[in-house]
Amino acid sequence: MSLDLDMAEIHAIFFEESAEGVDVMESGLLNLTPENTDIETINNIFRAAHSMKGGAATFGFLNISSFTHGVETILDEMRSGQRDATEEVIEVLLASVDCIRDMLAASQNQTEADQGNIDSVQQKIDALLNNKAPAGIKSQPVKKPVSASSAVPSRGWKIHYAPESNIFKTGNEPKRLLRELAAMGDMSIVSSLGDDADFDSMDPESCYTSWDIELRGDIEKAAVVDVFEWVSNQSEIRIEALQKEDADVPENKLAESTEQTDAPSAQVVAAPKQAATQSAPKDSGSIRVSIDKIDMLLNLVGELVITQSMLARFGDKENAGGDAQGLRDGLLVLERHTRELQESAMQIRMLPIGASFSRFKRLVRDMSTKLGKKVELKLSGENTELDKTVLEKMSDPLVHLVRNSLDHGIEMPADRIAAGKPETGVLHLSAYHEGGNIVIKVSDDGAGLNRSKILQKAIERGIVAAGEVLSDDQINNLIFQPGFSTADQVSDLSGRGVGMDVVRRNILDLGGRIDLQSTLGQGSTLKIRLPLTLAILDGQLVRVGDQVYIFSLLSIVETVLVSKGQISKVVGTGNVYRLRDDYIPVIRLHEAFNMSSETLFSDSEEKKGELLVVVESDGKKMGLFVDELMEQQQVVIKSLEENYLPVKGLAGATILGDGNVALIIDVPGLVHSIDMRQLENAPQSSAA
Repeated sequence: MSLDLDMAEIHAIFFEESAEGVDVMESGLLNLTPENTDIETINNIFRAAHSMKGGAATFGFLNISSFTHGVETILDEMRSGQRDATEEVIEVLLASVDCIRDMLAASQNQTEADQGNIDSVQQKIDALLNNKAPAGIKSQPVKKPVSASSAVPSRGWKIHYAPESNIFKTGNEPKRLLRELAAMGDMSIVSSLGDDADFDSMDPESCYTSWDIELRGDIEKAAVVDVFEWVSNQSEIRIEALQKEDADVPENKLAESTEQTDAPSAQVVAAPKQAATQSAPKDSGSIRVSIDKIDMLLNLVGELVITQSMLARFGDKENAGGDAQGLRDGLLVLERHTRELQESAMQIRMLPIGASFSRFKRLVRDMSTKLGKKVELKLSGENTELDKTVLEKMSDPLVHLVRNSLDHGIEMPADRIAAGKPETGVLHLSAYHEGGNIVIKVSDDGAGLNRSKILQKAIERGIVAAGEVLSDDQINNLIFQPGFSTADQVSDLSGRGVGMDVVRRNILDLGGRIDLQSTLGQGSTLKIRLPLTLAILDGQLVRVGDQVYIFSLLSIVETVLVSKGQISKVVGTGNVYRLRDDYIPVIRLHEAFNMSSETLFSDSEEKKGELLVVVESDGKKMGLFVDELMEQQQVVIKSLEENYLPVKGLAGATILGDGNVALIIDVPGLVHSIDMRQLENAPQSSAA
């Protein structure tokens, strides 16, 4: 493996961990207020900034390291009680978080960060540092114990640094560390080779050198410790005071400056070979998995190996016609272990939605301030897990919904008081499992939808005919029409009508659905139902001609037996079927896919009707004729687009137990290909 590839993998891990650190900083800062300055929260923010600074310096991202140093200094003053956690300080630190995030993305993608914004925030940081306010934090300042992170001046330090031989292979370079030390004070250095160094057998990618260093000057030990933080677990390091009066400072407390608060976890990293050349990746390419999940997976693999050994004996000629019951038992065990292995493997991709929810604290804070509104964000169900891909693809739709609730839903404080409500509105994000799906709700106690205004706008735009009678649900769903908006003025927050239709499309693409409930003057609730994963589908197998197709069980409403006289034709549109009080469009799959099928409605008296599968997408129903209903089973979805090319009406394919390929029906695509409005309340004109 080349050194360049090693560094690409290491950098990928650094950017992944730094992104987590930025999120920790932002979340902690959003929980800080001048009235609530929890010292542990400040410590967590400081540790995240400290780790990022050290990592950036080690890997050569000096712009990030230099910028984060000022942020770290402010946080250190806050945690030591030297600086108040004022609104001004919190705002500057939040702006700093945005800058660090921007610089990390630019370094990862090898693009240019917004230097103008970075310089502007740096000036604010410098102004705070140069104009230190007197301490006045409401909580009692915490007296810091004497440790490696204590600011104890010294006349100098004697340092022994002996890295492990594989130090180069982990992306660390001792010369870099020595340069950092030389910049602190007057340094003298003696290097020596290890006793086992043999020039004839040396590996050029290994390190055989150790260093004894004297660093003179009034230098804090914490600064020396910081230099070696990222190599402390790969090196022998001793730091001793040159003067005896400084000897009361603990001499080798590197661990204290790198406190670990997270539960044990393993990181499974898919480091792309061209990670440095990717542009704006949405998928981080890696996922942090708990050790418990990894252990369970390994245990199941071990069970499969045992079962395989048990079944292998039936392949021997001596046992070929032997213990049939033993073979059946072995197959049952194999089936159980395979199912458990599948579930365990899927659990590795499952992440709690809380990480996505917590990001909205910043959005709600910034938008409510900009709009002049008072909003309380409530979160529930943060531990609800769903597939990583689903979670990432739901990020943008949730942002649209939250922004819409803040802008259009929750009223101004004066208007809320006039309506008899508390001046502070409530926005509630919640998630929970329901059956085999996850449900996400976005609720607010705002003004609700003004249906008369929505209907009037729809008539003005020609979306609805004048005098046409629509139900409340139909009026509500008009806000999902492309380009629809009721905003009187276009702003940078809303009013362009480019949000809600995109939200619905994205959710449908994930195999989900969105429902809207609203009461004028009381608020609105958007309910999103999503599959837990995009890799496995609960399917209904059907036969059309001699081919097998699969419907998602989530899309099926019911199955009915339809006789010839129950099908009507709408002139110029197509066939419809009256399902109780509604007319729904119907199509025959064998015609849609241009294939042969059994003759339907033959002259035989035995042929009484045909099977109609009623499906629903986005609140709209249609019927699909099939020849036979088969069994239900879970199937693994394979992409047609990646393995072949996109095919209209098909969402993917799978391989059945008999080895044949079955195609998966794209129900949302079929439903939206029909002009539903022309078919609503359609009269029967002729028999099909």
